Amino acid sequence: MILAAGANGGPGLQLLLVLGGALFLGTVGARVLRWLRFPQVLGYILIGLVLGESGFAWITSHMIERLSPFNIFALGVIGFMIGGELHRDAFKRFGRQFIIILIAEGVAAFLVVGALAGVVTYLIKPDVQLATAVGLLLGAISAATAPAATIRVLREYKTRGALTQTVFAIVALDDGLALVLFGIASSIAARLLHVSTGGKELTMIAGLLKTGQELLGGVALGAAAGVGLNWLLRRRRDHDRALTYTIGTLALVIGVSARLGFDTILASMALGVMITNLARRRSGSTFEMVERFAPPIYVLFFVLVGAHLHIGAMPTVLWILAGVYVVARSGGKMLGANLGGRLASAPAVVRKYLGMCLFCQGGVAIGLAWMASGRFRDVMLFGDVNLGVAIMTIITATTFIVELVGPPFVKHAAHKSGEAGLDVTEEDLMVSYTVADMVDRSAPSFRRGDPVAVILRTIADTDAETYPVVDGEGKLVGIISLAHLKQSFGAEGLTAWLVAFDLMEPADDTVTETTPLADAVEQMKLEHLDCLPVLSDEADGRFVGVLELRRIDRILSQEILRRRQLAEVST
Repeated sequence: MILAAGANGGPGLQLLLVLGGALFLGTVGARVLRWLRFPQVLGYILIGLVLGESGFAWITSHMIERLSPFNIFALGVIGFMIGGELHRDAFKRFGRQFIIILIAEGVAAFLVVGALAGVVTYLIKPDVQLATAVGLLLGAISAATAPAATIRVLREYKTRGALTQTVFAIVALDDGLALVLFGIASSIAARLLHVSTGGKELTMIAGLLKTGQELLGGVALGAAAGVGLNWLLRRRRDHDRALTYTIGTLALVIGVSARLGFDTILASMALGVMITNLARRRSGSTFEMVERFAPPIYVLFFVLVGAHLHIGAMPTVLWILAGVYVVARSGGKMLGANLGGRLASAPAVVRKYLGMCLFCQGGVAIGLAWMASGRFRDVMLFGDVNLGVAIMTIITATTFIVELVGPPFVKHAAHKSGEAGLDVTEEDLMVSYTVADMVDRSAPSFRRGDPVAVILRTIADTDAETYPVVDGEGKLVGIISLAHLKQSFGAEGLTAWLVAFDLMEPADDTVTETTPLADAVEQMKLEHLDCLPVLSDEADGRFVGVLELRRIDRILSQEILRRRQLAEVST
């Protein structure tokens, strides 16, 4: 339908133009924020705020509504990637710890937000039942933590260790806890305010049954789909189609969950959990493919989150409640995480920094607020503002605030805990090095006049394949390779008269110390070389050492092992 409208220059084309602009500008904004040493997520959200109705209104509420299926899919991708981090071994080792911390931080946020929001509401409008309902609803929603921004920051800074592992588990399970709390709280609030649905008053039992259906149904659907996808991937060893199978299954799980009223994030997470635990070796490549597929989805999702916010239309009373909500929720999360960590005897980094990683809220919180806006739209809160609209407005505004504040706190926690940079690949490390970091400065070389006897003794004592030849000023003039050396010994009787200058060949391929390591390695692979002579700079031409692929691989592997051992020690 979008493409059909777009073919005639209609709204579909406009939507495609907006999406293209959002992707491009969101990426640029993220780069600018990254250059300023802020997490990239902030750039996406700020660009969305500028493009949305709080800014130039290029992304309208109507467009966002039309893109709601995309937002659901994006949340599903996020849930799937989180599920991929929940290995069975981690739960065997930390399962009890995770559950204790989860309950402590979630319930603490519920109690602190509920109490303070209820008191402030009562001071503004002295109605005990109304104040209690507001406290229950906001408290329950506060338990949810947005995994997207938090996980994105942790992946951006390549973290690994006890804190990272705990954050992955908690943000994945927080949504389930929030759904349970909201089911109970909304049922009690409905009874307090005498809210009915379809002429029949809501009961607590009905609310609990609905919550159980959303949770258990989503988990069961995702688990079943995971078994089927694992069977398909095992039987169909087609690497090119693996991404299609995976994304197709994920989309089906999300669609069926939405159709049946199940929680889509939990269903997607269950799918990821099953894949990562049923096929530990094969699942690695599966999640890598999805991760390479996901960046444009993340960009658009966060741009739309920013565009969804319309913060200029909030009355002062709601701003007061929003401020109370942010402060109380942040304090409750930090207090509960610290208390839960102590009760569970968690590592010190978890007790100190976990709370800082739980500030973000997003899709699930907004989804719960949307449910509240429909259920409590007939209850008036302040003036002509009904309770449903108030809850939706408060959660939307605070989502923007905590999505701005939250990522820098996650970054701070990642660096303070010492876990940043511990989950790197060889490619990641290579980007951070230059040739100067890897050059072998003790590599043997010859002077132009060195006789054959000296050359042969040096070759016998080393295992290099290529030997640089330098002049009296230390400048590179050529190289001696073993293959060329054998050919030079063909003329009998001349061997004793040969010197290094006679045996060398031109050094066509060189690098300087300032060359990025990744560029040097790419050059070596393209030229099929095992080593390269390294010069101080192009103008000087002074020989300083040799860059070898074997040495690079060894050093990078040792550094990755060292970082992973540090991460294991912290757990």
